[in-house]
Amino acid sequence: MRYTKRWISVLAVFAAALSAAFGPLGSLSARAAEYWPDSVSVESGAAIVMEMETGTVLYEKNADQSYYPASITKIMTAMLALENCSLDEEVTFSAEAVYKNEGDTSHIARDVGEIMTMEQCLYGMMLESANECAWAIGEHVAGDMEKFTAMMNEKARELGCTHTHFNNPNGLPDDEHYVSARDMALIARAAYKIPKFQEICGTRSYNIGVTNKHSEITPCNNSHAMISNHRTSSYLYEYALGGKTGYTDEAGNTLVTYARKDGLTLLCVVLNAKNPAHYTDTIRLFDYCFYNFSTVPIAENAALSGLQEKTGLLGGNIDLIRIDPDAVVVLPNTASFADAKAEVTPAPEGSGAVARLTYTYASREIGTADLIYEQGNGKGYPFHNLPEEEGGSSVKYIRIDFKTILWILLAATAVFLAVYLIHLESGRILLKSHRRRERRQEQAGYRRRAAANAKGGRRRPSPSSSVNTKKSMSGNLRSGQTIYRSNRSRKRRRRRR
Repeated sequence: MRYTKRWISVLAVFAAALSAAFGPLGSLSARAAEYWPDSVSVESGAAIVMEMETGTVLYEKNADQSYYPASITKIMTAMLALENCSLDEEVTFSAEAVYKNEGDTSHIARDVGEIMTMEQCLYGMMLESANECAWAIGEHVAGDMEKFTAMMNEKARELGCTHTHFNNPNGLPDDEHYVSARDMALIARAAYKIPKFQEICGTRSYNIGVTNKHSEITPCNNSHAMISNHRTSSYLYEYALGGKTGYTDEAGNTLVTYARKDGLTLLCVVLNAKNPAHYTDTIRLFDYCFYNFSTVPIAENAALSGLQEKTGLLGGNIDLIRIDPDAVVVLPNTASFADAKAEVTPAPEGSGAVARLTYTYASREIGTADLIYEQGNGKGYPFHNLPEEEGGSSVKYIRIDFKTILWILLAATAVFLAVYLIHLESGRILLKSHRRRERRQEQAGYRRRAAANAKGGRRRPSPSSSVNTKKSMSGNLRSGQTIYRSNRSRKRRRRRR
């Protein structure tokens, strides 16, 4: 019994340890502290890092303060051109485009009346930062510069910019021409959604062919030192995708850069920097954010249970809702998806969704996912754990239920301890039984010898003298003689019966 109590105590201690380690089985994962990495600093006047898919701001410094943008203005000019024109349209350079934007500014020496395609103008503007190309593009898109700057400001408002105003297409100094780092990130993110823009801003070199004014090819080289070694190789960055440089005496160095690593695509904007801080700050911020943040797919981690009550739009058809499979949230590597808070909000008009999931963490919006109602396609929700012929998806599905696994481990441990305790107790029982059987056999033998002695006229020896009697007889009898006589007396008794 002492051993049984000991093992029961061990089992109780084991269960208490599991409870302390995992907490109540209904809440296995403890919510991590909402920590947002921010232990990095930069020299530039303003800076921001934005995750491209979600628009989540990972880092910011003076992000809402307005500065001169210089040539990163041309990102807005390129976006409007790509949205409103085809690449093979012919652009004619006016006298204002040529004479107002050359001289001491960046240019590729175009002539009045020169004709280039829109694509050639875009490469000249984005790679060589040619100001006359930017002006010619603006005039071609809108008809005149006043209308084009109005388009620029309208587009900025549409994207949510609040501290920005454009007054020209190229970023030359103007008191009425300014941006904030946050607004410039919104503009640069929107532009990068255009595939041709991605191609142009990531191109290292491009040749403009012969035109009606130039009989030779005009080479263009990307001036962004994190992408191209045309000017220096000191700041080449292996994860850089593209970007745009800017500089004027009034603006200082400005820089927009896109980079991707391990599935995480980032955008960095730097304003009012001294050379080479626009490059060193951008590299430092990219390295810090790539190390500390990751994206997490929403559809693979979110549970639809409870959404029916929150939306109030779905009736009893919650099974026909699916979450946008491309939606993600961005989280610090110290956090898990369970740490994010979800809220069901109305879907934007025209999105085709019935509602939208908005996720927040550490007081920041970290991603959204549209909830799509699939009644119109005649198919149900594509469950991953069903074969395709039964309405499931082709995605390989492995579900890990940690609560069930823990229950199984506890049950297995309890069975093992029970078997061990039974084994231990049964051994003790068998040992006691064996000892009792030996004692009974010993007592029976003693009684038989005593009866035999009584019939032979001998005095019945007491148990205490049996040992002495055997010792005294052993000195007078030969080996085996006592046993022989005892066997012979047994045979006589059997014949008499």
